[in-house]
Amino acid sequence: MERLQERLQSANRALSTLRELVTIEKPSAIERDAAIQRFEFSFEACWKAAKQFLYDIEGVDIGSPKGVIRSSREVNLLSDDETTLGLHMVNHRNLTVHTYNEELAIEIFANLPQYYQLLRKWVDRMDDKL
Repeated sequence: MERLQERLQSANRALSTLRELVTIEKPSAIERDAAIQRFEFSFEACWKAAKQFLYDIEGVDIGSPKGVIRSSREVNLLSDDETTLGLHMVNHRNLTVHTYNEELAIEIFANLPQYYQLLRKWVDRMDDKL
């Protein structure tokens, strides 16, 4: 349970840094890229917190981000629509990690506000269940 608390704290810290950048309406290329980088580490912190939550609280051991998102739906941490958005978010995160493409960066940045909201709700729900 201590590890879960650490993971949730890490996710909350990461989301605080992401929040600073997702509200910028006309970002410079540097701000956009920084926001995408923060999205990457925020996503990592959140899915790993959810993985730990599922293991510690629900007794479910899942190893992949998509599996964790699907299992989060099964234990009512995410709705069906949020799960669909979450799976789309994983695809975007995977693309940011492996390639850099200007058009893709613009597309992902445009999605960051909704991704931030989803990640925030996900972590808040885990916090609430503890």
